[in-house]
Amino acid sequence: RAAGRADLIITSGGLGPTQDDLTKEAIAEAFAEELILDDESLQHVTSFFARRGIPMPERNRKQALIYRSGRPIPNPNGTAPGALLEKDGKIVISLPGPPRELVPMVEDWLVPYLTGKLGGRRQYLRSRVLRFFGIGESALEERVQDLLAGANPTVAPLAHTGEVHLRLTAKAGSPEEAQALIAPVEAEIRSRAGQYLYGTDETTLEEATVKTLIAAVETVAVAESCTGGLLGTRITNVPGSSATFLGGVICYSDDVKVRLCEVPEAVLVRHGAVSEACAHALAEGIRRVMGADIGASITGIAGPEGGTPEKPVGLVYVGLATAGGTRVERHLFMGQRPDIRFRSTHVALDMIRRAAAV
Repeated sequence: RAAGRADLIITSGGLGPTQDDLTKEAIAEAFAEELILDDESLQHVTSFFARRGIPMPERNRKQALIYRSGRPIPNPNGTAPGALLEKDGKIVISLPGPPRELVPMVEDWLVPYLTGKLGGRRQYLRSRVLRFFGIGESALEERVQDLLAGANPTVAPLAHTGEVHLRLTAKAGSPEEAQALIAPVEAEIRSRAGQYLYGTDETTLEEATVKTLIAAVETVAVAESCTGGLLGTRITNVPGSSATFLGGVICYSDDVKVRLCEVPEAVLVRHGAVSEACAHALAEGIRRVMGADIGASITGIAGPEGGTPEKPVGLVYVGLATAGGTRVERHLFMGQRPDIRFRSTHVALDMIRRAAAV
C-alpha cells in the first residue's frame, strides 16, 4: 500500500534476529525480491560478537540477508545493517529501530543519500497543527473543504479525544519558505473557524486556559462532583497555574455541596444533584466562597452504574459563574467512565478559557 502512495518509503525497526523481525521479508515479498546472504554484512555481524568475546547465535545470520537487487546500509553501532532497495521507480530504505543506532545512520547516511538523490537540493518540511474544540470533525471539514485539496501546503484533519486538529504541512527549499507557504492558509482557516481554535502545535487545552487566565489577570475556583478533582488536577498540572487557580472542592456528597459550596438544600430536594439547577448553584457558590473571578462546576453520572431513563449514564452539567452572570451546559457523553470524566473537564476548561478571553 505504501508503494502505491509514495516513491520513497522509509521503515524503522524489524531488522533484528528474532522470528517477529520481518521487515526485510515483507519488503522482499512486496517487491518480488529474493533475500540472499551478504558476505560483507555477515562479516560485520560476526565481528560485532567477536569484539565482545562471545559466540554469534545462529539466528543472527538472518541480519546479513539482503535483497538480490539491493545493498546493505552500514550500521556501526549495532548488529543490524540497514537495507536499500531501488526498484520500479521506488526507493525503499530500512533502518534499525534503537535510537542509538537509528540517529547516527540518519545523520551520516540517510541525509547525504537523499541530498544526493535531490541533486544537492534540500527539501524542508514544516508542519503546523491547529487545535480546535467545540466543533465536530465533519463540521470543521465543511468550513475548510476547498483547502483540504491543496498540495503545498497540505491540510489534513486529525481526530483526537474530544477535539479536532488540522495539520498543515509545506515543503520548500528552506524552513522560512515553508513557513511562508503555511501562513496564508492558516490565516484563512482562522478566519473561518477561529472561534473554535484554542492553540497550536503541542499546546494543550489546559495550557491554553491557564495562559488566558493569567493574561486576563483573573482567578478561578472549581466545584467537582463526578470528576472527583480531575479538573483541578489538569489545571494545576500547568506550571504557573498558582497565579490563577485559587482552589477547588470535591463535592461528591450532597452534604458537602451544601456545607462547603453553599448549594441550597431546596435545590437538591427539588432537582437532585445531577441537574442544571445544582450546577448553577455550585458554580455561583464556589465563586463566592473562594472569592474567585470565575467559578466552574461539574456534576453528572460517570457510570457505569447510577443511571436512570431520565438521567442516563453520561449526563453531565457544567456550570460557569462570572461577574456577568451564570450559565450551564448540558452534555450527554458516550463511552466508559474515564472518557466521560475527561470530556467533562474538557468542556469546563474551554468554558473557563472563553470566559477569561472576553
